[in-house]
Amino acid sequence: MPLFVDFPSWLKPQIVPFLPIRWYGLMYIVAFGIAWLVYRKQVAERRFPITENQLSGLFFWGILALVAGARIFAALVYETSSIYREKPYLIFWPFRNGAFTGLLGMSYHGGVIGGLLAIVIYSVVHDLDIRETGDMFAASIPLGYTAGRLGNFINGELYGRVTSSPLGMIFPAAESFSPNESWVREIAGKCGIALSGGPVNLPRHPSQLYEALFEGIVLWALIWLLRNKKPFKGFLVGLYLIGYGLFRFVIEYFREPDADLGYRIELVRTGAPPALFASPWNFSTGQVLCFAMILAGVLWLLFMQRLPGREPVRVYGEEKSEDEKKAEEQKNRRKLRKKLRA
Repeated sequence: MPLFVDFPSWLKPQIVPFLPIRWYGLMYIVAFGIAWLVYRKQVAERRFPITENQLSGLFFWGILALVAGARIFAALVYETSSIYREKPYLIFWPFRNGAFTGLLGMSYHGGVIGGLLAIVIYSVVHDLDIRETGDMFAASIPLGYTAGRLGNFINGELYGRVTSSPLGMIFPAAESFSPNESWVREIAGKCGIALSGGPVNLPRHPSQLYEALFEGIVLWALIWLLRNKKPFKGFLVGLYLIGYGLFRFVIEYFREPDADLGYRIELVRTGAPPALFASPWNFSTGQVLCFAMILAGVLWLLFMQRLPGREPVRVYGEEKSEDEKKAEEQKNRRKLRKKLRA
């Protein structure tokens, strides 16, 4: 009995055959919709002081900056050719050789950078509390992110490394390997795959589903449960950066690195192909970026807990605690002193 499953043959990237409408693009819309609904729920339950126009503008510019950052980052970091450096207008050009292809490649980390910048700028311009605004985004994004990874799975892309575990799945577009390699014969034998002499497509970890579960649902549940128990403003943003970075860093060991990039840091040269896990001391591009993300999250928390006015407000408009009243009185005194000096 084979110890793997085949990729569902009924799953196709296109929603409607022969039309340039793909599930992956639809999943982006679903992700933004989920984040919008979860964010609005938080605004309502906390009576957060933001108007409908401000909320719509915050999401509009946030999404626009997220997509722009994700696309630019993917073109500059993950594209090994010089095509986008020579012709930067192609970064956002959705056609190739006269055919509609959409935007080829998006980087999560680039999206985070773009979205975060938009949130900060918009909050400053419209006098919104940046830390509170960011915390509510941190409790909204992961659940929507799940939809994006499901889109990758439907596309049959970003699959994982070769495995002989029962979780293995054969992706039709994955690279096949020569049975002349001893490790190929070994894994094929463990999985019950008969070798015919030609290249063999081996089972892979469905790493897209691992990411959808842990970087999406599990991380969202953790942040959601702590949203009303955070010790200071901005805590959830730091928790999100660290949590996503840790989950993604570990899952990258199960995900095959980009073939044209390989390992960014290779401390142990094993000679094994990237599709085969050989050492925990070789790190992919995603792991390097996730390490930077974890470090940024730690620094963010250290900085946020030292800022004045860091006490979280559970529900706006309710009677303030004594500490909040004292903090507000001190703030008003400082403003008065500045006016008197002027």
